[in-house]
Amino acid sequence: MRRLPASAEAARKLVRTALAAWDQEDLIEDAELVITELVSNAVDHARLESIRVVVTRPSEKFVRLGVVDRSRNVPFLRTDSNGGNTRGRGLLLVDALTDRWGTDRYRWGKQVWGELKCD
Repeated sequence: MRRLPASAEAARKLVRTALAAWDQEDLIEDAELVITELVSNAVDHARLESIRVVVTRPSEKFVRLGVVDRSRNVPFLRTDSNGGNTRGRGLLLVDALTDRWGTDRYRWGKQVWGELKCD
């Protein structure tokens, strides 16, 4: 998908559809917030025009939400106050809402992902 702020809505729709198909509707609200933050980070920091949104079930216990982009820069969790700036703390939300999150680095870019535990 295109690397645009409006792409977050398409990503949320994909997440809602996948979670409904897997009977995990109770995860939708948190999952939508997580994917919105991951897409927002990619929109702000990726290099090329496109990103890829990934929604998978790596096991029966977890749903994984990820965004793949061509930047090799790994995001980090901001714990400073960042002054009055309200930007730059999205991974705090991802950290709070997911059971685990991380970054898989590739030769050509990365995937930033978060996992939510299923019921």
